[in-house]
Amino acid sequence: MTYDRLVCANCAAPVSEGRCPVCRANRERLQQENGNFFAGINPATLIALLAVLIAAVALLAHQGA
Repeated sequence: MTYDRLVCANCAAPVSEGRCPVCRANRERLQQENGNFFAGINPATLIALLAVLIAAVALLAHQGA
């Protein structure tokens, strides 16, 4: 979610402007959430991606030998 279209319920200004402490806090929270790609991935998906990566490396190693 991007914060450029959100309107603060506290001051009725766009959150991206950060006019009040509530806007600034939510803007910081959204920037932290959007900045880390792996934060939004659940552990099961991360484990599945790791398993696929290991299988691909094992396949490449097997074909190269």
